[in-house]
Amino acid sequence: MKMCNSADVVLQEFAAGKSQETSFNRVEKQKIKCGFGQLGVCCRLCSNGPCRITPQAPKGVCGATADVIVSRNFLRAVASGAACYLHIVETTARNLKSIGQNKGKIKSEKALNDLANTFGIEAKDLYDKAIAVADKVLADLYKPRFEKMELVEKMAYAPRYKKWKELNILPGGAKSEVFDAIVKTSTNLSSDPVDMLLHSLNLGISTGLYGLTLTNLLNDVMLGEPVIRQASVGFKVVDTNYINIMITGHQHSVFAHLQDRLIDDDVIEIAKSVGAKGFRLVGCTCVGQDLQLRGEHYQEVFSGHAGNNFTSESLLTTGGIDFIVSEFNCTLPGIEPIVEEFMVDMVCLDDVAKKTSAEHIPFSKDKEVEISQTIIEKAKDSYVKRRGNVTIDIPIHGHDDVITGVSEKSLKGFLGGTWAPLIDLIASGKIKGVAAIVGCSNLTAKGHDVFTVELTKELIKKDILVLSAGCSSGGLENVGLMSPKAASLAGDSLREVCESLGIPPVLNFGPCLAIGRLEIVATELAEALNIDIPQLPLILSAPQWLEEQALADGAFGLALGLPLHLAISPFIGGSEVVSNVLMNAMPDITGGQLIVNDDVISTADVLEKIIIERRKSLGLAVELVPVNA
Repeated sequence: MKMCNSADVVLQEFAAGKSQETSFNRVEKQKIKCGFGQLGVCCRLCSNGPCRITPQAPKGVCGATADVIVSRNFLRAVASGAACYLHIVETTARNLKSIGQNKGKIKSEKALNDLANTFGIEAKDLYDKAIAVADKVLADLYKPRFEKMELVEKMAYAPRYKKWKELNILPGGAKSEVFDAIVKTSTNLSSDPVDMLLHSLNLGISTGLYGLTLTNLLNDVMLGEPVIRQASVGFKVVDTNYINIMITGHQHSVFAHLQDRLIDDDVIEIAKSVGAKGFRLVGCTCVGQDLQLRGEHYQEVFSGHAGNNFTSESLLTTGGIDFIVSEFNCTLPGIEPIVEEFMVDMVCLDDVAKKTSAEHIPFSKDKEVEISQTIIEKAKDSYVKRRGNVTIDIPIHGHDDVITGVSEKSLKGFLGGTWAPLIDLIASGKIKGVAAIVGCSNLTAKGHDVFTVELTKELIKKDILVLSAGCSSGGLENVGLMSPKAASLAGDSLREVCESLGIPPVLNFGPCLAIGRLEIVATELAEALNIDIPQLPLILSAPQWLEEQALADGAFGLALGLPLHLAISPFIGGSEVVSNVLMNAMPDITGGQLIVNDDVISTADVLEKIIIERRKSLGLAVELVPVNA
């Protein structure tokens, strides 16, 4: 079967040798794209359509222009992406509240106290504090649209908050904002493209501060804070001596009890009774990245992160996975025929991610003991049923020295508790600037992770330090760019810095949710320099964005005032107004800018030029300091 390229050559060769169809094959059958869809000029909101805008038919039946249709489609996509992230933070806050009510396990009192201080909560009892923190988050999510969310001002960088207030894009109740975005983009309602783009920025703010940043900080309380360490990645993490449970999704707190339960003596005995040494969790998709991020706390149960979303199908064809637990998206429909062929049973814990071949067990913190026990028994039964009846073929794939556990706190701690060393390296020119390479993986920007990997290599050659979060991290670590040995691929100056510190030139912040952690880094750097975020020599690229959640992430980046690169257009090319606002006028609105470029080399040059211009505006040297200077 024909298949697309992958930056991960071992993965590509392994998939090519298998008879099972995967996304790598199906993408070849979908190469012919709908031109109207790519430009965003198809409208199917009413039965007069679908209407397609052409030079001969410049308006839909209702009179909607290309500008209206494109902006409407864009806002609706951003709203859907925001809704996904808000679902995650809502689940996370509810889980923390349940822990407080039931006096459950809190793994980082410091993280809880930090949040309470940020929110102005003074409860003395630890559990009362957890409830109060969760209630603050939930109250903001559930406010009506006409009531502004309170925590935005407490969390946002003051100059950004001031700018958002001036633009009138401070979000009201986040779920209400999503609701009204859907209303606004329905038939014969808003026809103002600029208003709809501003609403997208509004949704980006609640996506970023709540769905991304707060989800991480709440998880830190329940699951422990990230600790920098070395870890194994790739298919090699699958140990067939154990009952292997593959996890997919984004809601790490849903697995909290199961993680701890799997290493209890009585559970290990269950595994031993059927010939296994115990149970292991194998990371796949962003929840695996999140577990990897906190892996210091779960070394006994977490095997490692196997790969991002588009590795999941091939991972199952190894035959080494015995059971799947999923709770959110990036759980590909394509795994369903494979799990049936390989006799892998599957449970979904959230009906938003219900798969046809999976049993749905609705997750509730109040029933987590019962749910964990059910999963343990089902995983054991699946292991017994399939082992000996399927072929196990695990390739030599991955690396054992990936640096993970990087967060805004652990990185700052590594630097001595202050950002001064990083600022000094940038100011002196030893590091030219910082690039955040974030977001999804797709199969259409040169192939699986190809654009992400090639762009990252070009940027580090230019002495630009790369921070990554999302499926991009899964791709970059599996090809070795997050291992210290990758320093040899960096420019002379960055290489010297990396080798002296024993770090790779690409730092792994973990899942897509950790884009919120990158925002904290940017905020604290700007604060230390007493400048606004758009002045930083920092650029943002989501080269292989995939889904609507990525567009909501991107709206947050633009609201922060960052230049945002995409290798594939977000389906806006059919509107001059939308394209002009996002790509040309945005610097004067928020300081951000959308850059669409599908060529790796010219993209790297453009992003480097932006960093150099920002260095100039800050009065920093443009030429790098010579090595050993």
